[in-house]
Amino acid sequence: MPEAEISGLNIYPVKSMKGIALTSAELTPTGLAHDRRFMVVRSNGRFVTQRELPLLALIHTGLVENGIRLSLGKQGEITLPFISSGGDPVQTKVWGTPCETLDEGEEVSRWITSALESTKILKLVRMAPGFIRPQGKPEELGAETSTHFADAAPFLVASETSLAALNRELELRGHAPAPMNRFRPNIVVRGLEPFSEHRLAGIKTSNYGIKFCHPCERCVVTTINQDTAEKDPGWQPFNTLKEINPVPGKKPAPAFGQNAILERGERAVISIGDRLTLV
Repeated sequence: MPEAEISGLNIYPVKSMKGIALTSAELTPTGLAHDRRFMVVRSNGRFVTQRELPLLALIHTGLVENGIRLSLGKQGEITLPFISSGGDPVQTKVWGTPCETLDEGEEVSRWITSALESTKILKLVRMAPGFIRPQGKPEELGAETSTHFADAAPFLVASETSLAALNRELELRGHAPAPMNRFRPNIVVRGLEPFSEHRLAGIKTSNYGIKFCHPCERCVVTTINQDTAEKDPGWQPFNTLKEINPVPGKKPAPAFGQNAILERGERAVISIGDRLTLV
């Protein structure tokens, strides 16, 4: 059978903030370890992403011994502990799916509100202990699948060659190429035919298997420069992508990458350079 390899691994500890590039990561049923464990919400519990506040793209996240460190220039830094010390309950939703969460406290709230230059109070939350987020798309991802604060699936898998194909088309149309970080994947694969990931059932090694469930429908975040937080005035690469690779049956919605779940290999380690069998 054909082979490919893992060429990139990324986690996003806080939904919509900068990611962390890794050389290896632990696989869990809810995603790569530490991925999307925290989320910014308004005082009424409504969740916030780069769609509303592009400045989220500028806040750096980092793994430290005792937690996740957030940093932003003159704003300085603050650390979110891995283990919750408790907090006020906050009822929120992720795309209509109810979530029971805990507030990370006033100090974090002040830091986030200031960093994002918000005129309204913002909070940071984590899932309440023991809470399992209901699956919003059980028919596509399986009724037993759960995530933390990812939009849909535990994993987003993207292909280098698909990005190269998109960038060739962008350049032909006189637009700047798009970096992979516009698509915020967890797992990047090298060695596929362009957009062939949409026709695959998954990827596997002897240690783990990742099942592809459905193409990832993209949104306005693809137009946001992840280094400047500026939106592309021509809505690129969104507009080109929706023409060359629409979601099957949902044209003109653009697709890039595959939403995926862990089929086997809980607590296995996935690493850059892993040779893959395509299924």
